[in-house]
Amino acid sequence: MDSLTQFTLGAAISALCLGKKLGPRKAALLGGVLGTIPDLDVLLPVDSPVDAFVFHRGWTHSVFVHAIATPIIGEILVRSIKLLREARTRVWLTVFLILTTHAVIDAMTVYGTRLFWPFYPDPIGVGSIFIIDPLYTLPLLIVVIWAFAVGKWSPRLNGALIAALVFSSTYMGLSTVLQANAERRAKAIFADAGIEARNIFAIAGPLNTVVWKVIGQEDDRYHNLYLSLFDDDKQARIYTHSTRADLTACLEGNEAFEKLRWFSRGYFRTGLQDGKIIVSDLRMGLTPSYVFRFIVAEHEGGAVVPTPPEAIESQIPTLEQDLNWLADRISGRPSVRLAEAAAAEDQPSIDVASCEKSG
Repeated sequence: MDSLTQFTLGAAISALCLGKKLGPRKAALLGGVLGTIPDLDVLLPVDSPVDAFVFHRGWTHSVFVHAIATPIIGEILVRSIKLLREARTRVWLTVFLILTTHAVIDAMTVYGTRLFWPFYPDPIGVGSIFIIDPLYTLPLLIVVIWAFAVGKWSPRLNGALIAALVFSSTYMGLSTVLQANAERRAKAIFADAGIEARNIFAIAGPLNTVVWKVIGQEDDRYHNLYLSLFDDDKQARIYTHSTRADLTACLEGNEAFEKLRWFSRGYFRTGLQDGKIIVSDLRMGLTPSYVFRFIVAEHEGGAVVPTPPEAIESQIPTLEQDLNWLADRISGRPSVRLAEAAAAEDQPSIDVASCEKSG
């Protein structure tokens, strides 16, 4: 999740576990700093923008790495902070909780994390909560501000920290129930429309768990469905788009494409723009303004040739329009997402026989 959430979660855990010994202010600061450590992998060198995308939240987010790092970090803290020298077990447990909860809540987002690396190298991305969710973060932020504001430990602060952590954790768990409900509803809606989706995936909408984006995949196209908890499913609108199977066939063996296909778990689309072949991750962002889009090849003279991968900066030209649409959908009011309806136009296919395979 976002850096503020990771800081406040780590700070709340540390303040609860170590605040009585260290003082709430120092404990919260220590926990907040520890809570950001796994994301330092963004500083590691990578070979390409695609590698930066698919290998973020990698080994630094593995619970097995955390188990190895815990005694090292814990012992540094015990030996360098006098007030913690008689609390080795508590300090080690606090460090492990802060590191692993960072990884776990990242795994609840659709981007996911390689939680069990190296024994299970694929990223786990549940998708039941958006990367920024105020309802999850605000209770933690409030108690952390309280911890920073007071100089002494108190039973009231202790109770508030427990309440905030319980509320946020319960909300996170509830999000998986809401996700399952959205997928169940979408399956029925697709069936009624005569769509035989081989994969259905519900993803929490921006900043909330009231509106869900559901992707339904067929062999050569995908369908987006936006469901509010307050909807009448009989009024559901399905947006259908081509996955451009002709372009995908031309990318077989392209290293950057194969990495993106693996990381997206098959939820991707290809597109052709100004002679550039672009791969987009369908799970993050809204059609056609997906957050992660990469140029991986060019279509030149009837042939598809690989190019060094290049990230395309995400732009949302219809932001105000989308915010109004989202507000309507959160309240359960029917609303057409105009930007997506306009993006459904077909593009001419290319001759697969002209593909030049890349290594």
